[in-house]
Amino acid sequence: MGYDRAITVFSPDGRLFQVEYAREAVKRGTTSIGIRYKKGVVLAVDKRITSKLVVAESIEKIFQIDENIGAATSGLVADARVLIDRARIEAQANRITYNEAIDIEVLSKRICDFKQLYTQHGGVRPFGIALLIAGVNDEPRLFETDPSGALIEYRATAIGAGRNTAMEIFEKEYDENMSQEEAVDLAFKVLMEITEGRASNETVELAVIDKDTEKFRKLSPDEVGKYLSKHAKEDRE
Repeated sequence: MGYDRAITVFSPDGRLFQVEYAREAVKRGTTSIGIRYKKGVVLAVDKRITSKLVVAESIEKIFQIDENIGAATSGLVADARVLIDRARIEAQANRITYNEAIDIEVLSKRICDFKQLYTQHGGVRPFGIALLIAGVNDEPRLFETDPSGALIEYRATAIGAGRNTAMEIFEKEYDENMSQEEAVDLAFKVLMEITEGRASNETVELAVIDKDTEKFRKLSPDEVGKYLSKHAKEDRE
């Protein structure tokens, strides 16, 4: 008792309980996935809308950071907005200073450094959010940031409640030479599995950053609906 009441106190076995509690907030969040394919990255999220009274467009889980960078979130949405704003400032400052897009890895490390500060000082709490930061400089990159400030690069990964299911599918079916169409299909397959077929164009958000255009593009609800119809048809067959 007592070791979980202050962020600056280690338990006798070397654990920071407040950081672990922040990770639990991420695990309870909606599922976000990232898939790196040959020429870009796909980001997709399940927004888990539980009431028909909710305006689906008001819930945003995928954010544009720069022309060529996007991020998907899982955990406390309010915490996510703070980190997204921080990332956008870092990206714009780099453009103003160097007249070029910020490197994806550099941006991810700066966000992780900011997260780590909130695990080290009294009077604050860790961010209860994980981010998938994806983009294209010369090559597509995909990074996962942890509430502790840890940073890992992936070819395909997931955060949130459906992580284990998604990672099992990725282990079996991921191919780093896949096309954009194949990556999007794999993303929808994972989301359909996680939601047990209840995904709709209102509950799914998907974005693509492609090397050819070096532009972040979020799919419209109509485009999402077409993919969902395709997968629903395949499941029936």
